[in-house]
Amino acid sequence: MDRAKIRLCVDHPLGPGQAVPLTPEQAHYLFSVMREGPGARVALFNGRDGEWTAEVVAAAKKGGTLTCLGQAAPQLDPPDLWLIFAPIKKERTDFIVEKAAELGCARIVPVQTEFTNSQRIRQDRLQAHALEAAEQCLGTFVPEVTDLVPLRRLLDGWDPARRILWADESLVGPAETLAGLAPGPWAILIGPEGGFSEPERARLRVLPFVTPVSLGPRILRADTAACAAITLWQSALGDWR
Repeated sequence: MDRAKIRLCVDHPLGPGQAVPLTPEQAHYLFSVMREGPGARVALFNGRDGEWTAEVVAAAKKGGTLTCLGQAAPQLDPPDLWLIFAPIKKERTDFIVEKAAELGCARIVPVQTEFTNSQRIRQDRLQAHALEAAEQCLGTFVPEVTDLVPLRRLLDGWDPARRILWADESLVGPAETLAGLAPGPWAILIGPEGGFSEPERARLRVLPFVTPVSLGPRILRADTAACAAITLWQSALGDWR
């Protein structure tokens, strides 16, 4: 069965013959923006059951119903990798969230550091960016984007079983291979535009679950560093191997 061109993420079970209701927002997009109607084929995913091809059986301005016809792709979950980053300018923060979703992060955690420029974020808007990235890139999983949390508080309650790969800008030099690191639950930590403060750096250096790493011979902007670090980890320890 050919994949449908329009993809929607739904909060509903998917399976053979399953009826799936649309939210008012989805109905508006599908019927008013895309000008589709009964008989149209749509790809659905919910983060659990893979991607399913569905057919519109009822259409209205504020709702509608689709029926699942068959599975178009199996569920593909990301590896157990989190991205922890300090928000920067609005568009570049959006970029980080979108690329983290595309590159295979399971959770995205914005943190407040001493030099973080943004004091607040719109968690709902960033979650929508993660969802849109999954819809557009044929993903079947949408990572959770958490609300902003102080780095100090995050580290105080950290489970040491999840190791942190710290992209330390002071280690400019040959890029690390990560070949000697053990697989398992990991998180990548990317600092703000001004870097971490000395007290923050001192604490990170002594935490036994933190591994500092170089991203190469050049200083990278935060959004570039996030993409580079995720790529490095995925190639060595993730599902790109």
